[in-house]
Amino acid sequence: MTTHLLLGQTLTFSDDPFHAPWDEVALVNTSGAVLIEGERILAVGDAAALRAKHPDAEVTDYGRDLITAGFVDAHMHYPQTGIIASWGKQLIDWLNTYTFPEESRFGDKVYADEVAGRTLDLALAHGTTTLTSFCTIHPESVDAFFEAAEARGMAVVAGKTCMDRNAPDSLRDTAQSAYDDSKQLLEHWNGRARARYAITPRFSPTSTPEQLQALGALWAEHPDVLMQTHLSEQPAELIWVEELFPDARDYLDTYETCGLLGENGLFGHSIHLKPREVNRLSDVGAAVVHCPTSNTFIGSGLFDMAGLKERGLPVGLATDTGGGSSFSMLRTMAAAYEIAQLRGDALHPSQLMWLATEGSAHALKAGGEIGHLGAGAAADIVVMDLVSTAAIEQRAVRANDVWDAIFPTIMMGDDRAIRDVWVAGRKVS
Repeated sequence: MTTHLLLGQTLTFSDDPFHAPWDEVALVNTSGAVLIEGERILAVGDAAALRAKHPDAEVTDYGRDLITAGFVDAHMHYPQTGIIASWGKQLIDWLNTYTFPEESRFGDKVYADEVAGRTLDLALAHGTTTLTSFCTIHPESVDAFFEAAEARGMAVVAGKTCMDRNAPDSLRDTAQSAYDDSKQLLEHWNGRARARYAITPRFSPTSTPEQLQALGALWAEHPDVLMQTHLSEQPAELIWVEELFPDARDYLDTYETCGLLGENGLFGHSIHLKPREVNRLSDVGAAVVHCPTSNTFIGSGLFDMAGLKERGLPVGLATDTGGGSSFSMLRTMAAAYEIAQLRGDALHPSQLMWLATEGSAHALKAGGEIGHLGAGAAADIVVMDLVSTAAIEQRAVRANDVWDAIFPTIMMGDDRAIRDVWVAGRKVS
C-alpha cells in the first residue's frame, strides 16, 4: 500500500474554538506533515520526525502552503448549479421563477448526470471534498448524484426532495410515493461506498402534514440516517407557514409534530428562530446550517452565530448553491465573517476554518471521519496557497503571525488559492 507524506504548514483542531480559547485548540504547525496510507490519514506531526520514521514514503513538499482538512459543505442544491447568480428574487419568487423550472428537468437521467458531475467537479476545484445536497423529486436525480460522487471517491450526503403541494405538477409527488421512493433510495444508497442518505422534505410549505408524517414515520424506522430540510429562512416564509399550519406553535413545530425533529436533523438557514425553537433544537442536539452567501444574495437576514453557538447547537457552514452565489467555501467563510460583523461579532480565522471543516462534519454527525486532519480520518485534504494572487500576497507579507497570513486568503481567496485536493488518499487536482 502506497504511503504519501505531505509537507507544509498543517492546521489541526483539538476542540471547537467557539467553546474553548482558539489559541489553545487551533494549531498551525509551520513545519508540519501529514502521512497518508491508502485512503486514511495515518499521522499528523512534525515533518522531520515523520520523514525519519517513514523514509520510504512518497514525499510532496508544499513549502509554505497550508494543509488542512477538505471543506465540508453542509447544505446545497446540486440541481440549482445552472441557475446560480440569477437576478432579483427573494425566496418564494426565486423558487417559482428559477428553481422549479430547472428542477423539472431532472427526470432526464442524462441531464441529471451532466449536472451532478459538473457540480462535484466545481466543488473539488474549490477545495470542497464533501457535499450535502438536496436532489429533486425524481429518483433519477438522486442516483445521478450518488453515482457521480462514487466515481470520484467522495463522501456525500443527499436525498430525494419531497413536495406534494405548492409546486408545479411536474414536481409534486404524494405522501405515499415520497415514503416509497425515499425508502427505496435509502436502502439502496445509505452506506454504499461513501454515501449517506438524508430524508429530505424541502420545507413545510411544500409538504402537506400527511407527507411530513409519512417521512417522519420513515425516519422513525431508520433513526440512524440524517434528515435535512429548511427552517425560518425569510420573514414572508414564516407568515406563509402560519397560514398553512394555523395550529402549530411555530415553524419548528410543523416538523416536530410529524416526527421530524431529532438529533440527526439538519435545519438549513434557521435565521428567524423563536426562543422555543432554539430550546427544542438544543434539547435534541439537532444541527443548524449557516448559508451566508445565500442569506445576503436573496435578502433573508442575519444568522445569529454567537447566540446559537452559545446555546451549544452544532452549526455547519454551507454554500447553499444556487441561492448561494459562490461554489467556494472560502467565499462562504468570508460572508460568514461579514454577517457576524453586522451583528457585532468578529469571528477569528480559526473559527471560520472550523465551521468549514470540523463544524460541518459534526453537524453531519461525521466528526473525526471527514473535515478532520488527524489520525484515522479519511484522507480528504485541501492544500491552500496563501499568496495565490497579488492582492492577497501584498497583504500576507505584512502578516504579524500565521493567522494574520491565513485571513487574507479566507477573505479574498477563490479557486486560485486551491493548490491541491486529495480525496480518500488520492490527489485529484
